[in-house]
Amino acid sequence: MFTLTELATLSESQPTHRILKPWWDVLMDYLVVIMMMVSLLSATLLISKDKVVCLPCDHVQGLNSTSKSHAPVTGSLPHKMESSTQSPQNVNQGGSTSSGTHSKSTGPKETRSAPPTRQPKVGGRKTNLDFQQYVYISQVCYQKALPWYSKYFPYVALVHTIILMVSGNFWFKFPKTSSKVEHFVSILGKCFESPWTTKAVSETANEDSENSQNRTKMFKSVTLEPNENSDTCSSLTSCPEVTFEPPVTGSPSMNILDKQDGEQAKALFEKVRTFRAHTEDGDLIYKFYVGQTAVKALKFIIILSYTFTFVNSITFEHICKPKIKNVTGYSVFFCTHSMAYMLRKLLISYIILIALYGLVCLYTLFWLFRGSLKEYSFEKVREESNFSDIPDVKNDFAFLLHMVDQYDQLYSKRFAIFLSEGCESKLLEMNLNHEWTYEKLRQHVSKNIQGKLELQLFMLSGIPKAVFDMTDLEVLKLELIPDVRLPAKISQMVALRELYLYHCPAKVDQIAFNFLRDHLHILHVKFTDIGEIPLWVYSLKNLVELHLSGNLNSETNKAIGLESLKELRHLKILILKSNLSKIPSNVMELATHLSKLVIQNDGTKLLVLNNLKKLANLSELELQNCELERIPHAIFSLTNLQKLDMKSNNIQTIEEIISFQHLKRLSCLKLWHNSILAIPTTISLIKNLEQLFLSNNKLESLPNALFTLRKLRHLDLSHNLLTAVPPDIHLLQNLQHFFITKNKVETLSVQLFQCLKLKTLHLGQNCITYIPPEIGQLVQLNYLELRGNHLERIPPEIGYCVLLKKTNLIVEDLLFDRLPIEVKDNLMEQDFTSVV
Repeated sequence: MFTLTELATLSESQPTHRILKPWWDVLMDYLVVIMMMVSLLSATLLISKDKVVCLPCDHVQGLNSTSKSHAPVTGSLPHKMESSTQSPQNVNQGGSTSSGTHSKSTGPKETRSAPPTRQPKVGGRKTNLDFQQYVYISQVCYQKALPWYSKYFPYVALVHTIILMVSGNFWFKFPKTSSKVEHFVSILGKCFESPWTTKAVSETANEDSENSQNRTKMFKSVTLEPNENSDTCSSLTSCPEVTFEPPVTGSPSMNILDKQDGEQAKALFEKVRTFRAHTEDGDLIYKFYVGQTAVKALKFIIILSYTFTFVNSITFEHICKPKIKNVTGYSVFFCTHSMAYMLRKLLISYIILIALYGLVCLYTLFWLFRGSLKEYSFEKVREESNFSDIPDVKNDFAFLLHMVDQYDQLYSKRFAIFLSEGCESKLLEMNLNHEWTYEKLRQHVSKNIQGKLELQLFMLSGIPKAVFDMTDLEVLKLELIPDVRLPAKISQMVALRELYLYHCPAKVDQIAFNFLRDHLHILHVKFTDIGEIPLWVYSLKNLVELHLSGNLNSETNKAIGLESLKELRHLKILILKSNLSKIPSNVMELATHLSKLVIQNDGTKLLVLNNLKKLANLSELELQNCELERIPHAIFSLTNLQKLDMKSNNIQTIEEIISFQHLKRLSCLKLWHNSILAIPTTISLIKNLEQLFLSNNKLESLPNALFTLRKLRHLDLSHNLLTAVPPDIHLLQNLQHFFITKNKVETLSVQLFQCLKLKTLHLGQNCITYIPPEIGQLVQLNYLELRGNHLERIPPEIGYCVLLKKTNLIVEDLLFDRLPIEVKDNLMEQDFTSVV
């Protein structure tokens, strides 16, 4: 037999789940516990005391008129009946044939000689039944005459109660619902107790209080204004000055949380976000709860329907007709069910409890279908707090919040804080400012290549406030920061001239924008989609250099998303790293003042280039990785062009180079990283060319016309298929930098060393076996690369290159060691002198 304590555990959910049990579930749990007690009490009575007492019917009928007022016979049958008889008498007179021990052969002599035996008497008359026969008759009639419901009602009630217990709390046990419920309860408890929750709520109260005070001050300042009908002031001089204080828009700074509390709150925001995405996908918990409530209601109807049918079967009197006449001599017995009265009262109590349970169950169904429990609105919370971005939720997430509201609405109000992105931003900002102090930021400041003070912030939650206290900072790099807000305090950074926004959709207030508009000169913006470019960028009238890196393809954007660039009146340099198929028309708005245009196209073929003709003032043009096969004709109209870079295209022939003679100012031509096979002789027409980059092509020879470019100072022929350096190279008397690394050169002509102005000479990765001693004539040489050749020695005349240092002599250590000691010492001495 189960104990009450063991069975009660079936109805108990985890203590933490109490917040998800509304009052009707709690009431039903109590009703189920009472029903269990009733069923257990009934079962205990049946086991310990339940008895049926039966008497022969013909004798009892004679006693009906005299013994109806007597109490029912209970206890041991022979003793009770003996105590109630008045005088013994023979029962053979009214009885029928007897059996066994009462046969006719028993004579008086035997009776007198037998020991005295007490015979049961009924109504003053003896029967022929002894004690064992009465016990037997009672057992038979208990099974035959007593209705099944009288015998098994406690056990049936116990089974029903257990089923109601299980169905009432099954959604806390079923794996697919219990996992979500446990997760929700855990998060809800942490959100309720989090120190951040208290601080966020108190901040809202403080803001409401301060806004109220501001409104009061404004009202007072207006009412204190003197007028002709006012007696408040005797004169204008005695009245206080009227001031209209603007309302406070910013929130008061919150107390700094402990680092552990801040990290815990940050983790809670992430957990809530993940849990919301998980539970809003479906409504399994809602359907499960509705289903189990419907099961309980159906169970209630079934129990009531058959219980009312059998309630009248539990009676005190029963007529029993067992087929045992040959055993007892009687065929009809009158039986009394000794526990009928008590069981009937317990059954009525059980029916009342079931009825109450059913009414509560019907109310639950009414609540479930009265409104939409799969939608939950935080409208009231948004009105009461300053977190207006708290979103409404749906499906199982909404249902769980509705259930929590039945326990205590304060839970959902405090939980809503962790749904607000604005609240999360405040937390991240507070933690950020606490972690990134001014001293820590100073440790990350460095000087870049241009010698400017630079600070780079990477993957932070925002910009620490201490950044705006660095008045000497010149370059600020912000990368992968999701919430960039530039406040008015940025105006303190008077030295700021360059700003990087890499995947940072920045927002600025009016004062910050005015400062950036007047002071910012260089802006770098990297984005995934063009919509991430802040609109205020197009109004920075003093911007000189703009770098845009991202998707600007006109095929994926029906209209190029670049806003009007007309406001950028001082813009000189525009660099686009994208996948353009044509140059955006908005770029042409800069035609009158744009001096440098760079398009790095990431392998997308640039088809339309006619618009380039409009950029008449362009001095530098870079078309890199644009899949161009020839030099565009539109370039030849850019009469002011000085530098042209066509790196990483598919150019194989440059016969169009003849048209460069019209570009009188062209001084730098970069045709590197292409597939050029030969240089046409018409290259000699570019008289003013000073720098020529032809590396990473397929050149096998050099025309003599190349060496007529007397102004050439920089010549890069590395990574080609050249086998020799023509002797005419000595004509390039202004040559200072010569690159022929990684070719197939075997011998060097002596004429190369007649270019006395050479400063850097790159001869590595070739097949050179001999370096002429004339190399000592290059007195201005300060960099020499010889590594990767077939040299056996280096001429000692290299020591005459007085500007050459050991660190700038790129050669195998073995060859260096073979130099004379005085030469090595001279090279190392120069190196030491430069270090000092």
